[in-house]
Amino acid sequence: MFKLNRKLILYIIGLLLLFNGLAMLSSSFVSFITNDGVLKEVTASAIITIIIGWLLMKLTKSNIRQINKRDGYLIVTIGWLTMVFSGMLPYYLTDSITYFPNLLFETMSGYTTTGSTILNDIEALPKSIIFWRSMTHWLGGMGIIVLAIAILPLLGIGGMQLFSAEAPGTGIGGDKIHPRISDTAKRLWIIYVGLTILETVLLKLAGMSFFDAINSSMSNIASGGFSSKNESIGYWNDTPLIQYIIILFMFLAGTNFILIYFGLTGKLKKIIQDTEFKWYFSFIVVFTIIVTSVLFFSVDLNETDVFHPQVLGKFESSFRHSLFQVVALVTTTGFVTGDFISWTPFLTMLFFGIMFMGGSSGSTSGGVKVLRHLILIKNGMLEFKRSLHPNAIFHLRHNNSVVEKPIIIHVLAFFILYLILFIIGAGVLSLVGLDFESAIGAAASSIGNVGPALGTLGPLSNFESLPVIGKYWCSFLMLIGRLELFTVLILFTPYFWRDH
Repeated sequence: MFKLNRKLILYIIGLLLLFNGLAMLSSSFVSFITNDGVLKEVTASAIITIIIGWLLMKLTKSNIRQINKRDGYLIVTIGWLTMVFSGMLPYYLTDSITYFPNLLFETMSGYTTTGSTILNDIEALPKSIIFWRSMTHWLGGMGIIVLAIAILPLLGIGGMQLFSAEAPGTGIGGDKIHPRISDTAKRLWIIYVGLTILETVLLKLAGMSFFDAINSSMSNIASGGFSSKNESIGYWNDTPLIQYIIILFMFLAGTNFILIYFGLTGKLKKIIQDTEFKWYFSFIVVFTIIVTSVLFFSVDLNETDVFHPQVLGKFESSFRHSLFQVVALVTTTGFVTGDFISWTPFLTMLFFGIMFMGGSSGSTSGGVKVLRHLILIKNGMLEFKRSLHPNAIFHLRHNNSVVEKPIIIHVLAFFILYLILFIIGAGVLSLVGLDFESAIGAAASSIGNVGPALGTLGPLSNFESLPVIGKYWCSFLMLIGRLELFTVLILFTPYFWRDH
């Protein structure tokens, strides 16, 4: 068995706990401002987390500063679990959630930006707890580990292995914001914070309260889905401007953040020429046209017309709900404006398929990601050519760069593993009592970090009715889905623990 760098691992776990504790203090501030009656409990959660983090860092200070690949995988998986378990404290101490399976499910859903919930009445929670739910999304969206590696160089610790383990990509394209990974992390977080602030301001100007605006923004930019309202974004169905603003920022959150950086620095050509972005945009356009057509001709949304005459009003409503739900599912943001599984069986099947898509690589969205789908499709087309011309050499290209064979193999392995886990996931949920539609919906939603599912776990329901084993299982699927399968599953392989 290889030698673990235990001190360094525990030291970074302590650092992550410090971040988590400081984030809890912001909830304490919300409790103080809103006088919601749980200031002592939320503050105690923050202090406990900060003290444990500080003690871990103090007791494990070491001169060994280099993170190897195995340490990186362990730090990310254990670190994520540590964040989840410490993140349960505000719920537990305020008696908002006390049953452990529910605690685990809700907190895991928060940090993994899934957006599924076991809560029946969100609006009855203390304001600081509603804020904390959104904060868990916001921390998990960009990845608390990415924030940590922005600080690690100041402590003399290299963070490249940590970054690649937390945010494993396909390694395609070669575009970088900065040669140093810590500077890249800092710039990504600046964009992340900037988008959150901008959306908050726009939502406030559009008519939301400041509290609802900041909660919606934190959930949205993280591609999460926790809302401050029981009806999610459907609460604002009579305010189309609010929903269009949320659609815009869902789209941005599902876009590669490196492309957003290029756009902000005036390199618009890189966005226009990016193959993944073009297909990401095209998928949304095509699906929206299909859903709008079905809604307009076949479904009565029972919504007051915003415009006159009546036909124009119905078209706007159909278009807005279609665009909202397509973008929400493609980007795996769990917001909803209505019960989309009741629209038509065809749309239910379409939305189920969209759950497997995911946004762009390098975004906060979950799922398979558009880039992986493109590589699978392109490789499939090349196989037809190879069948006809077995002696010819064909190269798979993306953005005018040749995609190396190991990357293609990695993408194929990821997709096969993703489907296997979905099938096993649905099978386990069927064993614990879920009907077919609910089981496949919950499995797809959990591993893709989507949020709403199908059947009894649809957009107007929640996951509270899941059996205990089902809650644990879905929590596990959320974790491996958020960390893109290999980071967690590699720990269960014997070769990970060998010396050679």
